[in-house]
Amino acid sequence: MILSKSYILKKILLVLLFFSCYKPKVFSQEIGLDEKINELFMPIAIAWENLILTPISIGNINIPIVLILLLGGALFFTIYFRFINIRKMGLSVKIVRGIYDDLEDHTVETKMDISGTIKDESIEGEVNHFQALSTAVSGTVGLGNIALVAVAISIGGPGATFWMILAGLLAMSTKFVECTLGVKYREIHNRKVYGGPMYYLSKGLKEDGKGLLGKILAVSFAILCVGASFGGGNAFQSNQATAQIITTFGLTGQSIGTFIGLIFAFVVGIIIIGGIKRIGKVTEKVVPFMAIIYVGSAFIILMMNWRLLDDALLQILNQAFEPRAGITGGIVAVMIQGFRRAAFSNEAGAGSAAIAHSAVITKHPASEGLVALLEPFIDTVLICTMTALVIIIFNINDSFIYGDVLNDEVLLLNSSERIGGVNLTSLAFESFLPGYSYVLMVAVVLFAVSTMLSWSYYGLQSWIYLFGKSPISDISFKCIFLLFTVLGSPITMEAVIKFSDAMILALVFPNMIGLLLLFPKVNSELNNYLKHVREKNKAIE
Repeated sequence: MILSKSYILKKILLVLLFFSCYKPKVFSQEIGLDEKINELFMPIAIAWENLILTPISIGNINIPIVLILLLGGALFFTIYFRFINIRKMGLSVKIVRGIYDDLEDHTVETKMDISGTIKDESIEGEVNHFQALSTAVSGTVGLGNIALVAVAISIGGPGATFWMILAGLLAMSTKFVECTLGVKYREIHNRKVYGGPMYYLSKGLKEDGKGLLGKILAVSFAILCVGASFGGGNAFQSNQATAQIITTFGLTGQSIGTFIGLIFAFVVGIIIIGGIKRIGKVTEKVVPFMAIIYVGSAFIILMMNWRLLDDALLQILNQAFEPRAGITGGIVAVMIQGFRRAAFSNEAGAGSAAIAHSAVITKHPASEGLVALLEPFIDTVLICTMTALVIIIFNINDSFIYGDVLNDEVLLLNSSERIGGVNLTSLAFESFLPGYSYVLMVAVVLFAVSTMLSWSYYGLQSWIYLFGKSPISDISFKCIFLLFTVLGSPITMEAVIKFSDAMILALVFPNMIGLLLLFPKVNSELNNYLKHVREKNKAIE
């Protein structure tokens, strides 16, 4: 039976309407639907966070195992590939601009082509380099850049920004490795691309005689990626976008969050029915637009306050190593906040972006790996840093106290009100650009929707890997995904951050283990592509 897109969307919306209107009797009738949802969600979020962020003791310091694996792997890849994150940035930009598109002429075979990995793909890819980058960037450039940077600075002070930038630079190398492997081991059926860690973990490790380990890691990743698509890629986005809308317009009501969530679900549902091609077309237009709005505004604020920039930068450098007395946990806590926010923001090591990049039209896996290394730079080094500078300059006269945080919210000294996340960032922007909260609200909504679109694709690819390629499998995932769009809107920021952080970071365990076993294959792909680049450059000369 062939199901039309309108029929599918109608069924999805009916399911969402049912769940959003369903009211369990176990709750007191004195609280609203939004609070009921939060009461269900919070215990799950706390338990999952405690599991994923289990620390180990090094001396008197407790560091989450996942951060050691993430940053240790990123440092190793940076050294092994001789700081490719810095050396090849220029080449990466040229690839995105299309200067080397003629190297994708699929009629020519080379002696260095690896059997079964670089075959004729002229009709097998689905998106170009820029669209793949836009889709992946839209999945990483989201409310983590706006809301979670504010959380990191609130808890860890300005010094957290330094460690966030460092983690972002190292993450570029990890992103290169995972996205190269994503293209190398992708599968193509009926001109549709299926790729990502599920495939390079299972196929790549099988080549090395580690088939069972590869299968275990692949299935583990797929399960966790589905969960991450519901959490950080969806519920967190709808939560913070809803919070910004409610604050900007002063909306009230016990079920207002759920109602806004339904609207988000409707918009996202219309787009994700069209698959990666429609997502790519939407994100290639939305991502540049939202980046111009947000980054342009931040740049204007920084130029307006250029005399304070040196003070802000000094605070970042000094407090990275000597945090203020009010920061609980000292330098280690500051480092963890910076690293944790960078990991959530750019997702390098989580493997999610490799799913989007695997859909690119190319016969050279390393070409897309080089494109992908730009993501952490755009996402963390540029956008997160600009957000941090605006908030630090806003607080230059102590509008709030760093470290005085309750439920991820700081105490404003002039009003005794607690705010956090996107609302703190909005207040900082508003203080310099009166009326800007409305503009920021538009940017926040665009960030949220574009991220949900990308993560719907990541989650669907993982779901398909687990349950097969069929219309029923497709519909069932999208129903659950859109349900989480609704559920994420009314819950508290603390609950959604705990759950989202843990879901994204959980992906690091299976993915980084695989990357540390498969990285030599990336080196051969890189040498192959650079050989073609050198030949083209000589021909031009």
